[in-house]
Amino acid sequence: MLDDAGAIRDVGFGSDELANDLDNGGTWLGRPWIDTVSRDSRGKVEALLDPSTPSDAPRWRHVNHVLAEGSTVPILCAIAPLGRAGRRVVFGRDLRPLSQLQQRLVEVQQSMERDYSRLRQAETRYRLLFQMSVDPLLVLDSESLRILEANPAAQRLFAQATRRLPGRPVPELFCAQDRAGLQTMLATLRSAGRVDDMRARLGEDGPELLVSASTFRQEGSVLILVRLERAEGAAAADGNVAQGARLLKVMDGVPDAFVVTDRDARILSANAAFLDMVQITGEEQARGVALERWVGRQGVELEVLLATLRSRGSVRMFTTMLRGDLGALTEVEVSAVSVLHGGEPCFGFLLRDIGPRAKPPARMGNGATRSVEQLTELIGRVPLKDLVREATDAIERLCIEAALDLTGDNRASAAEMLGLSRQSLYVKLRRYGLGDLGDDGPES
Repeated sequence: MLDDAGAIRDVGFGSDELANDLDNGGTWLGRPWIDTVSRDSRGKVEALLDPSTPSDAPRWRHVNHVLAEGSTVPILCAIAPLGRAGRRVVFGRDLRPLSQLQQRLVEVQQSMERDYSRLRQAETRYRLLFQMSVDPLLVLDSESLRILEANPAAQRLFAQATRRLPGRPVPELFCAQDRAGLQTMLATLRSAGRVDDMRARLGEDGPELLVSASTFRQEGSVLILVRLERAEGAAAADGNVAQGARLLKVMDGVPDAFVVTDRDARILSANAAFLDMVQITGEEQARGVALERWVGRQGVELEVLLATLRSRGSVRMFTTMLRGDLGALTEVEVSAVSVLHGGEPCFGFLLRDIGPRAKPPARMGNGATRSVEQLTELIGRVPLKDLVREATDAIERLCIEAALDLTGDNRASAAEMLGLSRQSLYVKLRRYGLGDLGDDGPES
C-alpha cells in the first residue's frame, strides 16, 4: 500500500517463502517504494507511479527488489488506485519459480546443442573415415539387399561392372554361381547377427573377392556393412600373420632374455628366458610392471639407457645388472631398439648373460689401478668421487711407467723427471707394485 507520495504504508504477503526472504517488509515501512528496488528497476517504478498513466488497463512490469544481503528478487508488479485520494496498491507476483524454470530450459537447450554438436562431429569423422578407407565398403538395406552407399574405393572396384551403385541389389554385381551363396550369407547375417566370410567373384570374369559383412542399426532400421577385399590380398595377410607367429615363437624360445615395453618402460611382453632370469613363474606377473624393478644397479642407470634409446633409436652392448626376485644377480649386456606400433613408440630389449665370460683382472700386479676401458665401464655404477680417484691413480701409474721407460729404469732420473723426491717415487712404486725394489728402497 502506497500513499500519495509513493511511500510504503503497509505490506502483505501471500507466500511464506517470499515473506521470509523480504523480512515481512518490516524494513520497507515508511520508505519510498523506489528506494527498495535495484538501480536498473527505478525507471520502471517511476513509470508505474506516473499519474498521467491511464489506470483502466494496468501494466505489469518486471521489478527487482533488493534484499538485505544485496541480492535481488524478481517481482512482476502492477499498480492500481485504492479509491482514497492519492492511495494506491501494488500487486506483485514472485518470478523466481518462472526464472528457475527458464534457467533449466536454457540449460537443457544448451545440453541438447552440445549433444547435437558431438553427434555432428562424430558423423563427420565416421563419414570421413568411410570415404578415405582403402577397402571397398558398401552399406546395404537388410531387407532388399540394395546398395544405399558406396565409398570411393568401392566405386573404383565396380567401375567396370556398373556406373551407378546406389539402388542396385548387391548380388547382381557378382557372378551367377556365387549369387545364391551371397544371398544365403546375408540372410543368415540378418537373422543370426554374425556370419563367416565367403569368397565370390566379381562379375563373370572379374577378380575373386573376400566378402565380410556385419549389421548395425540406424534410425530404427537394420543396415548391413559389407567389406570387400581381393582374395590374394587376404592370402598375403594370412601369410604375414603366420610369419609373425613363427617369429614370436622363435623369440620366445631363444636363450637370451627378450622383453617388449611401452614408452614408459612398462613391460608388455617377455619371453621365457627373461622370466627365468628375474625368477618369476609367468608372464602375467611381469606384464605392466616397470622394467626398472629388475634392470640396473642404480635408478639412474636405466634412465641413461632409456634417454639414449629415445634420442638415438637403438643401443648396443650396454652392460648392467639384472636383479631377480629371489636375490639372484646377473650381469647382462643389453641391446635395445625403439619402434613405432600403432603410432606409439615401444621398446624392445635383448639381455644377454655375460657373467660366465672370462674377464681381465681388475688390477694388474699387486695393487695396480684399473685400465681406461674398465674405468669407462664404471660410469653410472659407482659414485663420481670414487671414479675420479680411480682415474687419478690410473694416470699417475701410467706416468711413472713412462718415466721409467724413458730413463731405462733409472729411478733417480725418473723421480727428477716427474718432479718427485726419490722417497716419494719409491712410495708410489710400492703402492702400484711396479718393478722390484730390492735393497734400493729407502730405509724404513
